[in-house]
Amino acid sequence: MPWRAAWEQALYGPAGFYRRPEGPAGHFRTSVHASPLFARAIVTLLSRVDTALGAPDVLDLVDVGSGRGELLVAVAAELPSALAARVRLTGVDVVPRPATLPAGIGWAAVPPAGTTGLLLAHEWLDDVPCEIAEVDDAGTVRQVLVDPADGTERFGVPVTGAAAEWLRRWWPLTEPGTRAEIGTARDAAWAEAVASVARGVALAVDYAHTAATRPPFGSLSGFAHGAEVDPVPDGTRNVTAHVAIDAVAAAAARSHEPVRCDQRTALRALGVHGTRPDRDLASADPAEYLRRLVAAGEGAELTDPTGLGAFEWLLQPVGIPAAGLLSGDGRR
Repeated sequence: MPWRAAWEQALYGPAGFYRRPEGPAGHFRTSVHASPLFARAIVTLLSRVDTALGAPDVLDLVDVGSGRGELLVAVAAELPSALAARVRLTGVDVVPRPATLPAGIGWAAVPPAGTTGLLLAHEWLDDVPCEIAEVDDAGTVRQVLVDPADGTERFGVPVTGAAAEWLRRWWPLTEPGTRAEIGTARDAAWAEAVASVARGVALAVDYAHTAATRPPFGSLSGFAHGAEVDPVPDGTRNVTAHVAIDAVAAAAARSHEPVRCDQRTALRALGVHGTRPDRDLASADPAEYLRRLVAAGEGAELTDPTGLGAFEWLLQPVGIPAAGLLSGDGRR
Protein backbone atom coordinates (compact mmCIF):
# COMPACT_ATOMS: atom_id res chain seq x y z
CA MET A 1 0.00 0.00 0.00
CA PRO A 2 1.20 3.64 -0.35
CA TRP A 3 3.48 4.72 2.48
CA ARG A 4 1.20 7.50 3.67
CA ALA A 5 -1.76 5.14 4.13
CA ALA A 6 0.35 2.52 5.89
CA TRP A 7 1.95 5.16 8.11
CA GLU A 8 -1.42 6.66 9.03
CA GLN A 9 -2.80 3.26 9.96
CA ALA A 10 0.32 2.35 11.94
CA LEU A 11 0.24 5.48 14.10
CA TYR A 12 -3.41 6.50 14.32
CA GLY A 13 -5.51 3.47 13.34
CA PRO A 14 -7.62 1.59 15.92
CA ALA A 15 -4.56 -0.40 17.04
CA GLY A 16 -2.05 2.33 16.17
CA PHE A 17 1.11 3.20 18.04
CA TYR A 18 -0.24 6.48 19.45
CA ARG A 19 -3.29 4.71 20.87
CA ARG A 20 -1.22 2.29 22.95
CA PRO A 21 -1.90 2.66 26.71
CA GLU A 22 1.69 3.63 27.59
CA GLY A 23 1.60 6.62 25.25
CA PRO A 24 4.62 8.02 23.43
CA ALA A 25 6.45 8.69 26.70
CA GLY A 26 6.74 4.93 27.11
CA HIS A 27 9.04 4.77 24.08
CA PHE A 28 11.10 7.94 23.77
CA ARG A 29 12.25 10.93 25.79
CA THR A 30 11.66 14.42 24.44
CA SER A 31 12.49 17.90 25.72
CA VAL A 32 9.15 17.82 27.54
CA HIS A 33 10.26 14.83 29.60
CA ALA A 34 13.91 15.86 29.96
CA SER A 35 13.39 18.76 32.36
CA PRO A 36 10.82 21.18 33.81
CA LEU A 37 13.11 23.86 32.38
CA PHE A 38 11.45 23.31 29.00
CA ALA A 39 8.00 24.04 30.41
CA ARG A 40 9.46 27.07 32.19
CA ALA A 41 10.81 28.36 28.86
CA ILE A 42 7.38 27.91 27.26
CA VAL A 43 5.86 29.94 30.10
CA THR A 44 8.41 32.69 29.43
CA LEU A 45 7.49 32.70 25.75
CA LEU A 46 3.78 32.69 26.60
CA SER A 47 4.33 35.70 28.87
CA ARG A 48 6.05 37.57 26.03
CA VAL A 49 3.19 36.73 23.69
CA ASP A 50 0.77 37.97 26.36
CA THR A 51 2.60 41.30 26.49
CA ALA A 52 2.57 41.60 22.70
CA LEU A 53 -1.18 40.93 22.70
CA GLY A 54 -1.86 43.55 25.36
CA ALA A 55 -2.84 41.09 28.14
CA PRO A 56 -6.15 39.71 26.79
CA ASP A 57 -8.84 38.55 29.22
CA VAL A 58 -8.21 34.93 28.12
CA LEU A 59 -4.75 33.82 27.02
CA ASP A 60 -4.63 30.46 25.23
CA LEU A 61 -1.94 27.82 25.19
CA VAL A 62 -2.88 25.05 22.76
CA ASP A 63 -0.62 21.99 22.67
CA VAL A 64 -1.04 20.07 19.39
CA GLY A 65 0.06 16.44 19.57
CA SER A 66 -0.26 16.58 23.33
CA GLY A 67 0.32 12.89 24.02
CA ARG A 68 -1.06 12.42 27.51
CA GLY A 69 -0.87 16.12 28.39
CA GLU A 70 2.55 16.01 30.06
CA LEU A 71 3.68 19.43 28.82
CA LEU A 72 0.46 21.16 29.83
CA VAL A 73 0.65 19.70 33.33
CA ALA A 74 4.25 20.92 33.62
CA VAL A 75 3.32 24.37 32.29
CA ALA A 76 0.44 24.66 34.77
CA ALA A 77 2.91 24.05 37.60
CA GLU A 78 5.18 26.85 36.34
CA LEU A 79 2.58 29.56 35.70
CA PRO A 80 2.79 32.60 37.99
CA SER A 81 -0.50 33.20 39.78
CA ALA A 82 -1.25 36.46 37.96
CA LEU A 83 -0.93 34.75 34.59
CA ALA A 84 -2.58 31.48 35.66
CA ALA A 85 -5.83 33.33 36.32
CA ARG A 86 -6.14 34.22 32.62
CA VAL A 87 -4.53 31.22 30.89
CA ARG A 88 -6.66 28.57 29.17
CA LEU A 89 -4.76 25.32 28.55
CA THR A 90 -5.95 22.94 25.82
CA GLY A 91 -4.44 19.66 24.66
CA VAL A 92 -5.07 18.38 21.13
CA ASP A 93 -4.61 14.73 20.25
CA VAL A 94 -6.26 11.76 18.54
CA VAL A 95 -6.63 9.84 21.79
CA PRO A 96 -9.51 10.44 24.23
CA ARG A 97 -8.93 12.78 27.13
CA PRO A 98 -6.50 11.12 29.59
CA ALA A 99 -8.22 10.11 32.81
CA THR A 100 -5.39 11.58 34.90
CA LEU A 101 -5.46 15.02 33.26
CA PRO A 102 -6.38 17.80 35.73
CA ALA A 103 -9.90 19.15 35.29
CA GLY A 104 -8.68 22.65 34.47
CA ILE A 105 -7.01 21.51 31.24
CA GLY A 106 -9.20 21.27 28.15
CA TRP A 107 -8.97 18.55 25.49
CA ALA A 108 -9.91 18.43 21.80
CA ALA A 109 -9.42 16.32 18.68
CA VAL A 110 -8.48 19.32 16.50
CA PRO A 111 -7.05 22.78 17.28
CA PRO A 112 -9.90 25.00 18.49
CA ALA A 113 -10.73 27.99 16.30
CA GLY A 114 -10.06 31.50 17.52
CA THR A 115 -6.96 30.87 19.64
CA THR A 116 -5.54 34.04 21.18
CA GLY A 117 -2.10 33.29 22.51
CA LEU A 118 0.33 30.49 21.72
CA LEU A 119 -0.26 27.33 19.69
CA LEU A 120 2.56 24.82 20.18
CA ALA A 121 3.27 21.76 18.02
CA HIS A 122 6.16 19.95 19.69
CA GLU A 123 7.35 16.94 17.67
CA TRP A 124 3.99 16.78 15.90
CA LEU A 125 4.76 17.51 12.26
CA ASP A 126 7.37 14.73 12.07
CA ASP A 127 4.52 12.32 12.84
CA VAL A 128 2.21 13.59 10.10
CA PRO A 129 2.38 10.77 7.52
CA CYS A 130 3.86 11.44 4.07
CA GLU A 131 4.09 9.74 0.73
CA ILE A 132 7.60 8.47 -0.04
CA ALA A 133 9.14 9.02 -3.47
CA GLU A 134 12.24 7.42 -5.03
CA VAL A 135 13.97 7.70 -8.39
CA ASP A 136 14.08 4.37 -10.25
CA ASP A 137 16.93 3.16 -12.48
CA ALA A 138 15.35 4.82 -15.51
CA GLY A 139 15.28 8.22 -13.79
CA THR A 140 11.53 8.27 -13.11
CA VAL A 141 10.34 9.55 -9.72
CA ARG A 142 7.96 6.92 -8.37
CA GLN A 143 5.73 6.46 -5.37
CA VAL A 144 7.09 3.87 -2.94
CA LEU A 145 4.73 1.14 -1.72
CA VAL A 146 5.27 -0.77 1.54
CA ASP A 147 4.06 -4.02 3.10
CA PRO A 148 2.83 -3.01 6.58
CA ALA A 149 3.65 -6.44 7.98
CA ASP A 150 7.40 -6.38 7.40
CA GLY A 151 8.36 -3.08 5.76
CA THR A 152 9.21 -4.59 2.37
CA GLU A 153 9.06 -1.94 -0.35
CA ARG A 154 8.50 -1.81 -4.10
CA PHE A 155 7.88 0.90 -6.68
CA GLY A 156 4.41 2.18 -7.43
CA VAL A 157 3.16 4.64 -10.03
CA PRO A 158 5.11 7.71 -11.18
CA VAL A 159 4.62 10.78 -8.95
CA THR A 160 2.38 13.35 -10.65
CA GLY A 161 0.18 16.34 -9.89
CA ALA A 162 0.55 18.34 -6.67
CA ALA A 163 3.07 15.89 -5.24
CA ALA A 164 5.33 16.25 -8.28
CA GLU A 165 5.01 20.04 -8.09
CA TRP A 166 5.97 19.97 -4.42
CA LEU A 167 9.06 17.90 -5.20
CA ARG A 168 10.10 20.24 -8.00
CA ARG A 169 9.84 23.24 -5.71
CA TRP A 170 11.13 21.88 -2.43
CA TRP A 171 13.00 18.60 -2.91
CA PRO A 172 14.09 17.91 -6.52
CA LEU A 173 15.08 14.29 -7.16
CA THR A 174 17.24 13.30 -10.13
CA GLU A 175 19.70 10.53 -9.25
CA PRO A 176 18.51 6.87 -9.15
CA GLY A 177 18.08 5.69 -5.57
CA THR A 178 17.54 9.15 -4.06
CA ARG A 179 14.40 9.50 -1.96
CA ALA A 180 12.18 12.15 -0.42
CA GLU A 181 9.28 12.46 1.98
CA ILE A 182 6.65 14.50 0.09
CA GLY A 183 5.55 17.25 2.47
CA THR A 184 2.16 18.26 1.07
CA ALA A 185 0.23 16.70 3.98
CA ARG A 186 2.46 18.41 6.53
CA ASP A 187 2.17 21.76 4.78
CA ALA A 188 -1.61 21.45 4.86
CA ALA A 189 -1.68 20.32 8.50
CA TRP A 190 0.50 23.21 9.64
CA ALA A 191 -1.43 25.76 7.57
CA GLU A 192 -4.66 24.53 9.18
CA ALA A 193 -3.17 24.75 12.66
CA VAL A 194 -1.88 28.29 12.07
CA ALA A 195 -5.27 29.28 10.64
CA SER A 196 -6.86 28.38 13.99
CA VAL A 197 -4.89 31.21 15.64
CA ALA A 198 -6.83 34.49 15.64
CA ARG A 199 -3.96 36.48 17.20
CA GLY A 200 -0.72 35.32 18.67
CA VAL A 201 1.98 32.88 17.62
CA ALA A 202 2.10 29.33 16.29
CA LEU A 203 5.29 27.47 17.23
CA ALA A 204 6.51 24.24 15.66
CA VAL A 205 9.46 22.44 17.28
CA ASP A 206 10.93 19.52 15.36
CA TYR A 207 13.94 17.89 13.80
CA ALA A 208 14.03 19.54 10.40
CA HIS A 209 15.90 20.29 7.19
CA THR A 210 15.84 22.96 4.48
CA ALA A 211 16.55 23.00 0.75
CA ALA A 212 20.28 23.27 1.48
CA THR A 213 20.34 20.30 3.86
CA ARG A 214 17.90 17.72 2.47
CA PRO A 215 19.03 14.15 3.21
CA PRO A 216 19.64 12.44 -0.16
CA PHE A 217 17.95 9.20 0.91
CA GLY A 218 15.23 10.71 3.10
CA SER A 219 15.02 10.53 6.89
CA LEU A 220 12.33 7.90 7.48
CA SER A 221 13.00 6.02 10.73
CA GLY A 222 11.34 4.11 13.54
CA PHE A 223 11.55 4.29 17.34
CA ALA A 224 10.40 1.88 20.03
CA HIS A 225 11.36 1.34 23.68
CA GLY A 226 13.97 4.08 23.59
CA ALA A 227 15.86 2.79 20.56
CA GLU A 228 15.92 3.47 16.83
CA VAL A 229 14.46 0.57 14.85
CA ASP A 230 13.48 -0.15 11.25
CA PRO A 231 10.48 1.94 10.15
CA VAL A 232 8.06 -0.94 9.74
CA PRO A 233 4.48 0.47 9.76
CA ASP A 234 2.97 -2.35 11.83
CA GLY A 235 1.71 -0.31 14.81
CA THR A 236 4.38 -1.52 17.24
CA ARG A 237 6.67 1.51 16.84
CA ASN A 238 6.68 5.17 15.99
CA VAL A 239 7.34 5.95 12.33
CA THR A 240 8.74 9.41 11.79
CA ALA A 241 10.68 11.62 9.38
CA HIS A 242 12.28 15.03 9.68
CA VAL A 243 10.32 18.07 8.52
CA ALA A 244 10.94 20.25 5.45
CA ILE A 245 10.63 23.30 7.65
CA ASP A 246 11.02 25.87 4.87
CA ALA A 247 8.09 24.33 3.01
CA VAL A 248 5.73 24.31 6.01
CA ALA A 249 6.71 27.89 6.85
CA ALA A 250 5.83 29.03 3.33
CA ALA A 251 2.53 27.11 3.40
CA ALA A 252 1.32 29.03 6.46
CA ALA A 253 2.73 32.50 5.69
CA ARG A 254 0.59 35.27 7.21
CA SER A 255 0.98 39.02 7.67
CA HIS A 256 4.26 38.89 9.59
CA GLU A 257 7.48 37.10 8.69
CA PRO A 258 8.16 33.79 10.49
CA VAL A 259 11.28 33.34 12.61
CA ARG A 260 13.43 30.22 12.62
CA CYS A 261 16.28 29.27 14.92
CA ASP A 262 17.64 26.15 16.56
CA GLN A 263 16.48 25.11 20.02
CA ARG A 264 19.82 26.00 21.58
CA THR A 265 19.38 29.62 20.48
CA ALA A 266 15.69 29.74 21.39
CA LEU A 267 16.05 28.30 24.88
CA ARG A 268 19.01 30.53 25.70
CA ALA A 269 16.86 33.50 24.69
CA LEU A 270 14.20 32.20 27.09
CA GLY A 271 16.56 31.84 30.03
CA VAL A 272 17.70 28.21 29.78
CA HIS A 273 21.47 27.68 30.01
CA GLY A 274 23.85 24.86 30.84
CA THR A 275 26.30 26.99 32.82
CA ARG A 276 27.64 25.37 35.99
CA PRO A 277 27.21 27.38 39.21
CA ASP A 278 30.17 29.01 40.91
CA ARG A 279 32.02 26.51 43.10
CA ASP A 280 32.09 28.98 45.98
CA LEU A 281 28.34 28.47 46.32
CA ALA A 282 28.99 24.83 47.31
CA SER A 283 30.45 26.02 50.61
CA ALA A 284 28.13 28.95 51.19
CA ASP A 285 24.86 27.14 50.36
CA PRO A 286 25.31 23.42 49.47
CA ALA A 287 21.60 22.81 48.83
CA GLU A 288 21.32 25.76 46.43
CA TYR A 289 24.56 24.71 44.71
CA LEU A 290 23.14 21.22 44.16
CA ARG A 291 19.86 22.63 42.81
CA ARG A 292 21.70 24.86 40.34
CA LEU A 293 24.03 22.05 39.35
CA VAL A 294 21.08 19.79 38.47
CA ALA A 295 19.46 22.64 36.50
CA ALA A 296 22.74 23.22 34.64
CA GLY A 297 22.87 19.56 33.63
CA GLU A 298 19.29 19.63 32.42
CA GLY A 299 19.86 22.90 30.59
CA ALA A 300 22.94 21.48 28.91
CA GLU A 301 20.93 18.50 27.65
CA LEU A 302 18.14 20.72 26.30
CA THR A 303 20.62 22.97 24.46
CA ASP A 304 23.13 20.33 23.31
CA PRO A 305 23.78 21.17 19.62
CA THR A 306 24.29 17.46 18.84
CA GLY A 307 21.05 16.43 20.55
CA LEU A 308 17.90 18.23 21.67
CA GLY A 309 19.47 21.61 20.98
CA ALA A 310 19.45 20.81 17.26
CA PHE A 311 15.66 20.93 17.05
CA GLU A 312 14.34 23.66 14.77
CA TRP A 313 11.95 26.28 16.17
CA LEU A 314 9.54 27.90 13.72
CA LEU A 315 7.54 30.84 15.07
CA GLN A 316 4.73 32.06 12.85
CA PRO A 317 3.21 35.24 14.30
CA VAL A 318 -0.43 36.05 13.56
CA GLY A 319 -1.51 39.66 13.96
CA ILE A 320 1.53 40.59 16.06
CA PRO A 321 5.21 40.97 15.15
CA ALA A 322 7.70 38.36 16.29
CA ALA A 323 10.24 41.01 17.35
CA GLY A 324 11.14 40.62 21.00
CA LEU A 325 9.78 37.09 21.41
CA LEU A 326 13.27 35.65 20.98
CA SER A 327 16.67 37.31 20.88
CA GLY A 328 18.20 38.18 17.50
CA ASP A 329 21.15 35.81 17.94
CA GLY A 330 20.96 32.86 15.59
CA ARG A 331 17.86 33.90 13.68
CA ARG A 332 17.70 32.86 10.06
